[in-house]
Amino acid sequence: MRFPFSFRFDLGFVALVLGFLLTTLTSQAQSGPLLRELVVRTDTTRYQLSRNTVAVQGEQNLYFYYRQEDETAELEVYPIQPRMPLRLVRSADFTLLDSLTLAPNGQFYRAKVRFKELSAVQFLRFTFTQTADSVGRPAVTQTVNLLPVTRTTLDLRPADTDLYVGEEKVFELSTNNVKNIRAGADWTKGQDIDYRITQEKGVLRLHVLPNALGTRVLTVRPQTERPFLTDNNRRASYALPTIRQEFTVKASRLRFLNVDKKEITIDDVSQRKGVELILDNGRTFELRRTYRIEEQEEAGGALIAELFTRQYLTNDRVLCWLRVYNTHRLTDSYLYIKENDQAKYITNLNISPKTTVTTVSVRHRGGDWVNSTNVSPGETVDVRLEGISLQRARFHFEDVQIVPSDSSVRTDAVVVYRVQIPLTIDKKRITIYNVGQPTGYNLSVKEFQRPHPLDFVSVTFGEAPRPVTRLNGPVLYNRTVRDVVFSFNSNGIDSDKQLYGKQYLTFDIRTQNSKGELIEMRTIDNIVVCPGDNSVRAAFYQDKQCQVGNISLNSLLNARKTYDLDDWSTMIVTVRHTAGQYQEPGFSQKLELVLQRRVKFDIDVSFPGGLLTKYRGESSYTSFGGISLAMLGQLSFYHPEKINRLRPYKVGAGFVALNAFDLSKEGGNRDLGVVILGSLYPTRREAKLTFPLYLGGGYLLSKGKPFFLLGPGIGVRL
Repeated sequence: MRFPFSFRFDLGFVALVLGFLLTTLTSQAQSGPLLRELVVRTDTTRYQLSRNTVAVQGEQNLYFYYRQEDETAELEVYPIQPRMPLRLVRSADFTLLDSLTLAPNGQFYRAKVRFKELSAVQFLRFTFTQTADSVGRPAVTQTVNLLPVTRTTLDLRPADTDLYVGEEKVFELSTNNVKNIRAGADWTKGQDIDYRITQEKGVLRLHVLPNALGTRVLTVRPQTERPFLTDNNRRASYALPTIRQEFTVKASRLRFLNVDKKEITIDDVSQRKGVELILDNGRTFELRRTYRIEEQEEAGGALIAELFTRQYLTNDRVLCWLRVYNTHRLTDSYLYIKENDQAKYITNLNISPKTTVTTVSVRHRGGDWVNSTNVSPGETVDVRLEGISLQRARFHFEDVQIVPSDSSVRTDAVVVYRVQIPLTIDKKRITIYNVGQPTGYNLSVKEFQRPHPLDFVSVTFGEAPRPVTRLNGPVLYNRTVRDVVFSFNSNGIDSDKQLYGKQYLTFDIRTQNSKGELIEMRTIDNIVVCPGDNSVRAAFYQDKQCQVGNISLNSLLNARKTYDLDDWSTMIVTVRHTAGQYQEPGFSQKLELVLQRRVKFDIDVSFPGGLLTKYRGESSYTSFGGISLAMLGQLSFYHPEKINRLRPYKVGAGFVALNAFDLSKEGGNRDLGVVILGSLYPTRREAKLTFPLYLGGGYLLSKGKPFFLLGPGIGVRL
C-alpha cells in the first residue's frame, strides 16, 4: 500500500532534478562566448581574433598596427548565432561611423569605426551584446580587448660630441611619432652622463649633463606610450632599442659647484641677513669664512654676492649664507667664487631685483596704448605692466578673469595680459596683486559713456510720439501746436550686448516768423538721460541729474508760445550730444516744424483798369472803362507741398467802384456794385508791381441790375 506513494514521490524528485540540470545547462550555454570570429581591417591588413592576439598582464588582446592617431578600421563580426540582433556598445575611445549591418549572406556583421588618440588611450576594447529573444534566452555580452601597436623609430645624431662637466647640453631627437615617445622632467641619476627627454611644441629634445671626465658613453633607454611587438608578434614591448653615443667630457679650469636654489631675489633680507643656500663641497672651503663672488675671473670685478660657509652636510655639501648686492642672469656669464681675489670655483644662478611695477597702460579694442587705467564693465582690454623683474612675478587681477591670448608678452621688463571685465562688477577699482600682495596699481572701473544714436528721444506736437531720427527735413503741420514735448525711452539705450551709459544731451531751440526773422533762441545744456531698468548696470547709473520727465518747449519759450505763433512760423530744435562728455563724435538730429496753412483770408484793395463789363439785357460788352477801385475780402490758397508759397489764383467778394477815377466832365460811367471776383496773380515773389486778371460778376446798386466784368488790374506789393 506504500509503493504507489513512494513511486509518485520519486517521479516528482526526478522531474525536479531534471529541470534543475536543464536550467543549468541552458545558463551555461548562454554565458558562453558570443563571437565566433572578429576581424579588424586597417588599410589593407586584416587582424583576426583567432590568430592575432597577444597576452598583456595575463589577458589576451587583439592587436592591430596603426599609423595615424585617428585610424579608421572596418569590422567584420561573426557571432555564433548570426540571426539574432547584434549591437556594438558605444565608447569615448572611438566613433561608430557605420552601425553594425548584417552582410547579404547573413553570416556576419559589418561596421566602420574611427579611433581617437590611439597613442594616449588606455584599456581600449570592443563590447558586443545580443538582446534577449522571445524564447526566453537572456541577453549575452562579450568584451574583446584591443591592443593598438605601432612601429616607432628614435635616432640621435649630435653635431658636436664635446661636453663639459656641470654644463647641460641639449640635442634634438628625430622620430617618426613624437607623441609615442615617453618624455619627463626627471633626470637619471648615478650615470657618467645623466639625461632626460622633453617634448615641446612637437619637438623632442635630449638634455645631457656630464658628471665624469674622459671619453664617456651616453646610454639612453627610451620608452614608448604604445607598445610594439617582438618575438614574431608574441610579446608586447614598450622599450625602444637602446641609444648609445660616445662623448668626450672635458673639465673646466675651475670646478663647477651646483647650488640648490637657482633664483634669488634682492631685498632687505637677502642683503642684510642673507639667503640660506646649499652648495657642493669645494674641498678647500673653510668653515666660518666669507668668500667673494664676482662676474669675472680677473681681480677687480664688481661684487655680486658674498658667500659665508656655515657647516658641512652628510651628502658632501656645504650649508652657506648668501648675501646678494647686485643682479645677475644665468645667460650673462658664470659666477666666480674667489678667495683673496683668486678664483677658486665657478657657479651660476639668477639674482633678480625685487619685482617692481612702474607703469600700467591699457589698450582698448581697436585703440592704442594709453596711460589711463579706466576700463568699463563687459569690456575686454589688454593691460601692459612695465617694471623690473616681471618675468618671475605672479600677477592677479581682483575679481577679473584673465583671457588666454596669442598676443600675450612676458619679459623681465614688460608683461601683457588680456582681461575680461565682468558686466556685473560692483567695484570702482580692480587691484593688481603680485603673489597676493598689492602692487600699488589698479584699474579704475568707469561706466561706459558712449554716444547712442538718438532714436531713444521722441517728440510729440499733437500726434503720437515719434523718434526724432525719423523726422528728416521740414515737417509741415497744419494745426495749432499747443506744445512740443520731448520724451526719452531710457530702456532703449543699453542692451545685453552693447552698453552706452549715460547720455548727455544739448537742446538748441530757435523760433522764427514766416520771413525767417528770429523770434527767440534758447540753449539747454546737460540734459542727462540714464539707461533704464533693463540694463545690467542700472543700479550703478542712479544719479540725481538723471532726467525723469519730459521736456516741454512752452516751458522754455518766453517771447511767444507755440500756440501763439503766426502762420508759417518755424520752430527749429537741434538735439545733439554734449561734445565735452565723450571721447568720440556724438550724434545730432534737427527737428524743423513749420506751421502750415492751406488757405489765407485777407482784405485786398486793388485797382482794376480797362474792364469790360456786360449788363443784363444788353447784347454786347461796353467799351474799356477807366481805372476802378475794388475792396475785396479774398481767399488765397497755399501750395500743399511748398513752404509759404501761394497758388496763382484767388477768390474774393466785396465792392467795386467802376470808373472811380473817371475825370471827364460828365462822369456818367461811374457806378458802385457788389461783386464776386476770381483773380489770377503772378507767383514771383520778387515782383513789386503786378498785373492780375479779374473775372467775375455782381450787382450794380444804382442801376439795379446784375453785370459781368473781365479785365486786368494793377497790384502793388509793399
